[in-house]
Amino acid sequence: MTDVQLAAQAPDQPPSAAVPLTRMDRILAYVPRALSSHLHILFLGGLGVYLVALPLFGLHVSSQAELIGGNYTNVTSDLGACIAAGLTVHLVRRDRRRGEQLRELIGDLERRNRLLEERLAETLAAAKRAEEHARRAAKG
Repeated sequence: MTDVQLAAQAPDQPPSAAVPLTRMDRILAYVPRALSSHLHILFLGGLGVYLVALPLFGLHVSSQAELIGGNYTNVTSDLGACIAAGLTVHLVRRDRRRGEQLRELIGDLERRNRLLEERLAETLAAAKRAEEHARRAAKG
């Protein structure tokens, strides 16, 4: 990560949450979403049926189609990559959502703590006034 990216990054965010600065970084940030999209998975499923299942049932698939589309190993590894990319996208979203919830919770706790400290200070002041009043009443 460059110094510019580190400087632009918020201090409370982990390095993985750095904001992409270059055009290429922004484009590459969409790759996992594109790989795990429903359309891409359906395409690979159809490709798997065409290149793997049809030949198993005796239907002929041309060598050119196999060369362009790949074979069993290519299709299954592509599907595995899609699943991994989808899991990565899911985990990143969940982490961001949990981080936001945690920040809100910490904010609420800090607000409640301030209120409790204020009320405690008021209670202590009232107790001191009551004690002083009791001392005066006992003397006089």
